Amino acid sequence: MNQAPEAILLVGGKGTRLRPLTVRTPKPMVPAAGVPFLTHQLARARAAGVEHIVLATSYLAEVFEPYFGDGSALGLHIEYVTEVEPLGTGGAIRNVASRLHSGPEDPVLVFNGDILTGLDIPALVDTHRSTGADVSLHLTRVEDPRAFGLVPTDPTGRVTAFLEKPQTPEEIVTDQINAGAYVFRRSVIDSIPAGRPVSVERETFPDLLGSGAHLQGMVDSTYWLDLGTPGAFVRGSADLVLGRAPSPAVPGRCGDRLVLPSARVAPDAKLTGGTVVGEGAVIGEGARVDGSAVLAGAVVEPGAVVSGSLIGEGARVGSRAVLSGVVVGDGAVVGEDNELREGVRVWCDAVLPAGSVRFSSDQ
Repeated sequence: MNQAPEAILLVGGKGTRLRPLTVRTPKPMVPAAGVPFLTHQLARARAAGVEHIVLATSYLAEVFEPYFGDGSALGLHIEYVTEVEPLGTGGAIRNVASRLHSGPEDPVLVFNGDILTGLDIPALVDTHRSTGADVSLHLTRVEDPRAFGLVPTDPTGRVTAFLEKPQTPEEIVTDQINAGAYVFRRSVIDSIPAGRPVSVERETFPDLLGSGAHLQGMVDSTYWLDLGTPGAFVRGSADLVLGRAPSPAVPGRCGDRLVLPSARVAPDAKLTGGTVVGEGAVIGEGARVDGSAVLAGAVVEPGAVVSGSLIGEGARVGSRAVLSGVVVGDGAVVGEDNELREGVRVWCDAVLPAGSVRFSSDQ
């Protein structure tokens, strides 16, 4: 039995597509199913036998260590390396190399910090070792690969090309995409140029392929979701609560709802679809909340209807308001009798007066 490898977690992104959720909180620290999303990733890595993890931080880097400390609460040894200037995925990996304990031939796991997945991590490591690859990639199959980089492989699983987002039907030569989890041979990490931005997807991997390196793909089509958009993030949180997405870190039993201990929910309120109600949050009489995340200290007033939405910390949704597919930023107030539809984002601390909005928006 080989010892489990150490891991790098890339958590430096700004989460621009998730704003206003990420104005005050880095994306990996936004709560999903009651705990920061990063907690689920760390717990899954630990469950796969990983003990040493280096977090590559950048945006709002100062919030990670006070929360996770040295990682001992999760059975991990966590170290933190902060980029002064954003270095891209490859640059971030190279930037933390000095903290790794692995020898040149040892495998090192690398995870993107915004992917929720049921990946069989030990199977990816086993594939890497058994094939003698320089880098092994988790690939997943998607129905519409146009939004992703394609990764075709030969019959043995060896990667044959990296194709940027295809524009025409002829360019869609595979439904396999890069799913954002890798095993690197340690010496490959040391070969990435230091001190400048590098993209593993656009530079490192194609260059390795061009130089004859062995890149191996492992298709694992278990649960996979990129949490880059508010809609996806809310869905991922609900799927964790419902048990569709596996995580040992969900703070309670899987089911239709997850209510954290200090939250208050009126007896006749209806919580469904994997809704999570955070610490100190309040759900009023007759409110209906479906497939949504109500973060710590937020209030959903009596008779409000909230579906597929995320209500930020300390925010307030007024009586009889109807929200569907909406993000309400931290501390914002949506006055009573408002109706907000798909794609609306209410900025942190904004106040919408009662009854002022009764239309949908694609903004």
